[in-house]
Amino acid sequence: MNLDLIFALVFYGLLFLFYLKNKNKFEVQNKIFALYKTKLGIKLMDKYSKVAPRFLNILGYLGIIVGFLGMIFILYTIIGGTYTLIRGSILGIQTQPVLAPVLPGLKIPGLPTLSFWHWIIAIFVVAIIHEFSHGLYARLYNLKIKSSGFAFLGPILAAFVEPDEKEMIKKPKKQQLSILAAGPFSNILLAFLILLFFNFIFLPLQSNFFTVDGVKLVNIEKNSPAELANLKPELIIKQANDELITDQKQLVNIIQGSNGENVNLITDQGEFSIKPEKRDDKYYIGVSVSNNVAVKENTPEFILPLAAWFNMLFFWLWIISLGIGLFNLLPLGPIDGGRMFYIAMLSFFDNKKAMNIFKAMTVFCLVLIVINLLPYLLKLFNFIINLF
Repeated sequence: MNLDLIFALVFYGLLFLFYLKNKNKFEVQNKIFALYKTKLGIKLMDKYSKVAPRFLNILGYLGIIVGFLGMIFILYTIIGGTYTLIRGSILGIQTQPVLAPVLPGLKIPGLPTLSFWHWIIAIFVVAIIHEFSHGLYARLYNLKIKSSGFAFLGPILAAFVEPDEKEMIKKPKKQQLSILAAGPFSNILLAFLILLFFNFIFLPLQSNFFTVDGVKLVNIEKNSPAELANLKPELIIKQANDELITDQKQLVNIIQGSNGENVNLITDQGEFSIKPEKRDDKYYIGVSVSNNVAVKENTPEFILPLAAWFNMLFFWLWIISLGIGLFNLLPLGPIDGGRMFYIAMLSFFDNKKAMNIFKAMTVFCLVLIVINLLPYLLKLFNFIINLF
């Protein structure tokens, strides 16, 4: 029984009933985007914008700096990854896209499978913080917020804050940039705080109940060194090159230090010899792994599954928060990074030239995104074809 599928059907069934009951309150845009407009959170945004305006103003400057640095980083990463992907396709070298749709059940090489509830909780938290931050800075600069609420882009949920756009373009460029950067900056900051909390509070707390006993294989890539060596999911690696394995990082270091020579693995299912391959200047064996956790004596039975569930929740919160924060900084169309880029261009060029540069950059980013998502789109196409 696929509980994830059942949860998803029930969840979207309830949302559909909500839509039918409140259909007249939804505003449909471009036939695929449905907005449910409310006034939720606007009073809180107004309240907290007045708590420490000087601190928020300084944080706004930091958000702009982080925003433009993040824009350069994500654009550089995607350009480099796209070049590697195209080069790999031409030379017949297996490479992975730097972008992937993070959706429940979709297998992304190197990452564990995302469950529906982890996805929906992470999206909810990340979207609320993102949009609340936009609204907070809008109210800090006395910009009217017309509405807030949630939206549907097909089955994908989102949140939104709707400031008065006519008022916003009259504000100084620094204030406009602060408002736009606030959402992505809050997501990046949240990812950083999750990392600190997980490593310095949650993990030490778990050490009272668990100990790491090897590394478990979660997924095996097709035609990878691991598959050729007959490694299977759920297999637990105890030793590598006669070195006792106590965590994932240790195994990665041994693989990277192998220089492509055979690595001897001792597992709970026997001994294996594997020859790492070089990809993007790093050695890999084509597996995603997790620490194999052993429960200490006198630990209640419910602790292990509960801890595992929260481990995955924090992991995906970190991934999704950082991913959404950086993706929103791309100089692309109407998203935050695109609007920041356009405002920056207005500081150097007239309106017409700035708009032309903005449009060219948007097309360029869209091409990069399509190239990186193409492998996943082809998998989806093949899946649909196989249904018939």
